[in-house]
Amino acid sequence: MVADMKTSRRQALKAVSAVGGWAALLAAGLVPAPAARAAAADPMFDATNLDAALKLLGAESAAESAQITITAPDVAEDGRAVAIGVASRLPGIERIVILIDDNPYVVAANIVLPATTLAEVNTRLKMKQSSNVRVLVQADGRFFTARREVKVTVGGCGV
Repeated sequence: MVADMKTSRRQALKAVSAVGGWAALLAAGLVPAPAARAAAADPMFDATNLDAALKLLGAESAAESAQITITAPDVAEDGRAVAIGVASRLPGIERIVILIDDNPYVVAANIVLPATTLAEVNTRLKMKQSSNVRVLVQADGRFFTARREVKVTVGGCGV
């Protein structure tokens, strides 16, 4: 049983690669600062428009998929913490990338999933203004996408 707990803990730590997740792991002392800086230095997080982000990810030809579900409010009253949920039934999921089209930096999260992980993610993200929330799911080496519009009444990002 102890071995199972260690394996589960190790898999959970590997699965947390979203920017917020790295910050939490760094603050808790579970990840050394160089590893957190390396993840934050990924060029995809510097993309300031959707086309650049898709190019950096190699996802320019992502196919629309009804097997990706985005849960988000129709209207978010405060853009500083918008609840976003993503679930996918696609087989062979490797990672989930959440993009916010009209944010100063488009890529909001990059979550790498171990092979046996259930592909469901819930997080809170900042949104500068009303925008499409777009999800890319990489499965078996191919990208699939879905999007949902979220209206924001009070923006949460500075420029």
